[in-house]
Amino acid sequence: MQMLLSQYRRQDGRIQVVARDGTEAYEVRTDLALYDLAMGCAETGTGLQERVMDLGLNGAVDLARLYEDGRLLPPLTHPDPAHLHLTGTGLTHLGSASTRAAMHAKAAQTTAEDETDSMRMFRMGVEGGKPADDGAGVQPEWFYKGTGAALAAPGAPLASPGFAEDGGEEPELAGLYVIGPDGTPFRLGFALANEFSDHVMERRNYLYLAHSKLRPAAVGPELRVGELPASVTGTSRIRRGDQVIFEAPFLSGEANMSHSIANLEHHHFKYDLFRQPGDVHVHMFGTATLSFAQGIRAEAGDVFEIEAPEFGLPLRNPLAHDPAPATAPRVAVQSL
Repeated sequence: MQMLLSQYRRQDGRIQVVARDGTEAYEVRTDLALYDLAMGCAETGTGLQERVMDLGLNGAVDLARLYEDGRLLPPLTHPDPAHLHLTGTGLTHLGSASTRAAMHAKAAQTTAEDETDSMRMFRMGVEGGKPADDGAGVQPEWFYKGTGAALAAPGAPLASPGFAEDGGEEPELAGLYVIGPDGTPFRLGFALANEFSDHVMERRNYLYLAHSKLRPAAVGPELRVGELPASVTGTSRIRRGDQVIFEAPFLSGEANMSHSIANLEHHHFKYDLFRQPGDVHVHMFGTATLSFAQGIRAEAGDVFEIEAPEFGLPLRNPLAHDPAPATAPRVAVQSL
C-alpha cells in the first residue's frame, strides 16, 4: 500500500505526524513535525517512508474526527511561515488551454496570429514540455501565491479579500518539498490542493493574472509519499448547504499533462532564490477544471471539495468573504 502522511495539532499545541497505508491511521512515534523529519532525511540520505517505519507507530487516530474538530494541519508546514513558498504553473494539462482561452478570447479569431497568448503557451508545452533526454524542455507559465501566511489548513476558510471580485476553486495536485543543507530540493510527495483564485479579475485582462493569484491556497489533508501516479482522476465539487451545485471530474498525472513533472520542477528550482537551505515549497501543477468556466459563482459559506482516491481524505474548505470597506481607502505608507 502507498503511505499517506498527515499532521494534526495536539491539545498541548504540539504537532503530531500521522501515517497510514490503508484504512487505519496511526500516530508516528515522534515528537517531531514532518518538516523536521524531512530535513533529517535530507541530511542523512534516508527515505522518508523508511524513516517513518523505523520510528514506528503508536495508537490509532480518527482522522475524520480530527477533521471535524478543525485540528488537521497542512501535511507540511515550516516553523517560520515566511520560509514556505506557495507557487504554481498553469497551462500544463491537456484541456487547460481551452478553459483559459475561453476566458481570454477575443471576439473573433480567424488566423493563427489571432490565437490567445494562453493558447500559444499551451502549444509550446505540447511541443516541448516533455523532453526525450535529460535536458530542459520549454518553460511553463509560472505564478506566485505567497508565503506560508497564505496557506490554509484543511477545513479552514479560504478568505476572499474585501477588494476581490471573485473567489473560485482550482483543483490541483501539488508537490511538497524541503531544501536540503546544500541547496538540493527534496520532494516528499504529492497532495491535493485548492489553488483559490480571482477569476473575474483575471478575465478582465490576462495581465492581471499575477494579482488574481495572490489569494490563500489549501493543501492536504494527506501527503502521498513517493512518485505521482501516471494518471489521476479526481472530482471537484461545490456544496451549498445540502445541495451540490457543481460537480466535475478532473484529470492529472503526466498522462494527462503537456509537461513532465521533472520539467516543471526544473523550471521552478533552477532559480537560486528557490534553493535556500531549510525552506519549504508547495508547488501546484495546474488544472483543467474550473466551476467558473461553467458559469458558477461561489458564495460565502459554500464548501469547495476536492477528492481523488489515491490521496486519502478529500480536501474541504468553505469560502469566506472578508468585509468590503464602505469606501476603498488607500494603504498609507509612512516614511521613516
